[in-house]
Amino acid sequence: MIRLDDRDIAILKVLAREGRLSKADLARRINLSPTPCWERLKRLEKAGIIEGYNARIALKKTAPHVTVFVTLELDNHSAGAFQLFEQMVETQDEIVHCWALGGGFDYLMQIVTRDVDTYQRLIDRLLDRGLGLARYYTYIVTKDVKSSGTPPLDFLLSSQAD
Repeated sequence: MIRLDDRDIAILKVLAREGRLSKADLARRINLSPTPCWERLKRLEKAGIIEGYNARIALKKTAPHVTVFVTLELDNHSAGAFQLFEQMVETQDEIVHCWALGGGFDYLMQIVTRDVDTYQRLIDRLLDRGLGLARYYTYIVTKDVKSSGTPPLDFLLSSQAD
């Protein structure tokens, strides 16, 4: 792990909340001159700490959609079966997140698609591909309660100061 100081953490906090900013604006927000701020930013990018920049889109204002979480279990727990499933996941745009789990289920997927019917067609395609899905459980999101997408950097990185 790379050791981060207070300025690095300040840069990460601003970017996590607001995305990419101009060099001057970012520097002003963390109380640093533009050139050293830019050098720190480039160092964080080069080290892979900043993986990219994204816009948060208010889908409810732009398109009808449904968000679905799916837990699923494969019937074969070989490395090849997991690789085959994970390769398939990469090809499906509606699967916006997929996590491998330890415990009762093998994967947790977040799917965003037009409606429940479109979701079911995606699941049917997965079942037809011979991926060895033993079982899956569907959870439809009815309300977005919290969606900051911003990790608690102060809390997570506080151990570095100890």
